[in-house]
Amino acid sequence: MTGAPTTGYAVVIPTLVRGTLADCLAALAAATGPRPDEIVLVDDRPAPDADPAALEHPLSVLGDLRRRTVVLRSGAGPAAARNTGIRAVTSPWTAFLDDDVQVGPHWCDQLVQDLAEAAPDTGAVQGVIAVPLPGERRPTDWERGTAALARAHWITADMAYRTDVLKRVHGFDERFPRAFREDADLALRVLDAGWRIQRGRRTTRHPVRPASRWASLRQQRGNADDALMRRLHGPDWWSKAMAPRGRIRRHVAITAAGALALALAAARRPRAAALAGLGWAAGTAEFAWARIAPGPRTRDEVTTMLVTSALIPPAATWHRLRGLWRHRGAPAWREAAA
Repeated sequence: MTGAPTTGYAVVIPTLVRGTLADCLAALAAATGPRPDEIVLVDDRPAPDADPAALEHPLSVLGDLRRRTVVLRSGAGPAAARNTGIRAVTSPWTAFLDDDVQVGPHWCDQLVQDLAEAAPDTGAVQGVIAVPLPGERRPTDWERGTAALARAHWITADMAYRTDVLKRVHGFDERFPRAFREDADLALRVLDAGWRIQRGRRTTRHPVRPASRWASLRQQRGNADDALMRRLHGPDWWSKAMAPRGRIRRHVAITAAGALALALAAARRPRAAALAGLGWAAGTAEFAWARIAPGPRTRDEVTTMLVTSALIPPAATWHRLRGLWRHRGAPAWREAAA
């Protein structure tokens, strides 16, 4: 393995052209230090929504960096969008940013220092993510989930890879359709290929986006991606990726208890149905309290936690089963690469 001879870098940003994009680009334009060789902005909106005019304001905040910026189209999800960006990069390093982050005021300086200090066998350098939380109250369930990004490994909110390493491992796996697990999968393949990943000192701010009451329910689709991770990296992928194991086993147990209660009630076995229903209620109550207790406990937050805590276990179970079926034939990544 040989290191890149320079610290030249490109910035790749997949975007759905949300309201956060202008702030992201403005922070990048204002950061002091060596400028990126190129900025690749990948428009990942579905084709019917991809109005080019929506990019006019975000691009205008780039100032003199606008001349170094190219806009490409994808529309096939964040993994495919980043791969589109990788193919366009000619710089030794590719720094990924999400479109809802804001790099620090000295980010360019700090990034170049991180890259210069990278050993020849270092394939990637992760940035430090800071998530601002309200100081006047306890954070909500959604805010705590976003704050967990500050402890996560290898997330593409701010992650720089050697461009040739990305190409050697064939970039991101586009079977991951969401911004979930595709970053951990890539990092595990890079590590398995013999490279190291280290944490740098540059800091990027990740504000908490507004979210609807049902955001946590929609997140359960990620359980299908966990099924793919198991196929690709084995049953111990959680420990390899240093990721929290989650509650999928408890969700399956709660869902099974609820389904059994309904089946027993339909079979006119009220005592057995009541016992199974008690198991479902106890599991659901424990889950709800685990989410309510550390939060602000406002009426709206408690209502949201109660409703979604009843719906999440069956949703998580369904998506896990869907993922297991869909990816049942996926070989381990080493077998596929052989």
